[in-house]
Amino acid sequence: MSQANLDKWHQVIANKDMKLLREILHEDVEFHSPTLWQPKIGRDITQYILKMVIDIFQDFEYQREWVDENNLALEFSARVDDKKIKGIDLIRWNEEGKIIHFEVMLRPMNGLQVMFDKMTTHLQEAGFLAK
Repeated sequence: MSQANLDKWHQVIANKDMKLLREILHEDVEFHSPTLWQPKIGRDITQYILKMVIDIFQDFEYQREWVDENNLALEFSARVDDKKIKGIDLIRWNEEGKIIHFEVMLRPMNGLQVMFDKMTTHLQEAGFLAK
């Protein structure tokens, strides 16, 4: 994976750059959320979820990163309301520099529950989930 791809991802997060996020997401990106049972497929839903998470997370920062060719693992910490959470972003890029797979893992359970409640409400209001 090129350093440029990693730099673009960090730019998205640091600047909340949704235009750049859209540019680096593949049209058929597969997104796995810890709060949703089945993966979501597509740029629109993935961009919506990632924007929502960026807005919900407070005091977000990456601690460590692991790179293996086109695969990236980023350890992060954040706060959701009064809950401190830890997580991992697993990101796979294709040869064209587009994100084709994105998976998020979170702990502890009480922080995950707060995220689940907030994300479910937002996704229902946006019409991505049935009420």
